[in-house]
Amino acid sequence: MKLSNSLTILFIVAAALFMVGFACNSGSDTTTTNNAGGTTNESRGTKGKEPPATKSIAGSYSATGTNPNGSAYKADLVVTPHEDVYQFTWTSGKVSYDGVGVMSDNEVAVSFTDGSSGKGCGVVLYKIASDGSMEGKAGYWGTNSMEIENAVPQKKGGSDLDGVYDISGKTPDGKDYKGTLTVVKSGPGYTFDWNTGGSLSGLGIRAGNFVAVGFGGKQCSFVGYDVQPDGTLDGKWGGLGVKSLGTEVAKKK
Repeated sequence: MKLSNSLTILFIVAAALFMVGFACNSGSDTTTTNNAGGTTNESRGTKGKEPPATKSIAGSYSATGTNPNGSAYKADLVVTPHEDVYQFTWTSGKVSYDGVGVMSDNEVAVSFTDGSSGKGCGVVLYKIASDGSMEGKAGYWGTNSMEIENAVPQKKGGSDLDGVYDISGKTPDGKDYKGTLTVVKSGPGYTFDWNTGGSLSGLGIRAGNFVAVGFGGKQCSFVGYDVQPDGTLDGKWGGLGVKSLGTEVAKKK
């Protein structure tokens, strides 16, 4: 992950696999351009785009869930495809939230926020191979492009995500980067700390052979969904500093 000089991004899910009490508020001005709100200066490497997912998650949903404090909520969710990524827009009462999501197999990871404060928010969904290496798809709030990062553990044979990884990638402007990624178990998830000449931190949640991580600061939240056979999105979410996760089930209308 390549950091910019002007942004010190904290790994959003630095709180948990997907965000802050569904406070993924996003103003209408952010939804017109797919995760509007400006592109982040950070990036993960891209090694070529994978073929599109066989099952599209685009559409309108009715969502119900619980906040990290246990309170319940309802929302309307619209998922819109934008080139490599998906835009997620929630409306709950008079409040709206906007985010960017990436998909791998039947897993989806989304970073969201409210209104124009989404600049710098992003999410990465890693798929964990049998040898412990990880390939991650990253989406950034305000841009339609998806990038890929490869992470190889320095120490082989570990049974968990904990450890130091060598990472490689390429920035959107074509510049290659290399660095290290340190993953440490923390509460309900894992902290992720990248170092590629600049530093970036966050927190992610693991689900089977996938781990979803959000980043971007306190204003950013994230959610990780498992796509069910009937198209239902079954997710957990959190945000920076939370000690427990919220839940959400979104069913197509």
